[in-house]
Amino acid sequence: MAGAVSALFLLDIKGRVLVWRDYRGDVSALQAERFFTKLLDKEGDSEAHSPVVYDDAGVTYMFIQHNNVFLLTASRQNCNAASILLFLHRVIDVFKHYFEELEEESLRDNFVVVYELLDEMMDLGTHNTQRRKY
Repeated sequence: MAGAVSALFLLDIKGRVLVWRDYRGDVSALQAERFFTKLLDKEGDSEAHSPVVYDDAGVTYMFIQHNNVFLLTASRQNCNAASILLFLHRVIDVFKHYFEELEEESLRDNFVVVYELLDEMMDLGTHNTQRRKY
């Protein structure tokens, strides 16, 4: 079985935590700050905002950016990167379905629903399978 995500962060464009969901208790909220510092170090690199995997001090970060929001996972386990990145894209799809658009303002206005949706989409760091229903 692939490793589990320790935490999922939703960050604004300046790296401030909008939403943080801790699933396993083995990383802290400071991990988002460490990640964003590394991201700023890569500023100017043409691939800095591509779906990226960073490894720093035993924590693996995987992220994507959508509009003005970074979706970030942190894990101390060996996770399947493709699966996590696909999950992050599905989180975007679900939030867009509920809020029409995924933006900082929609997350702040609906943070209770955001936490409920995250709890439904991931159990103890392992993502649940989601399918679109038309």
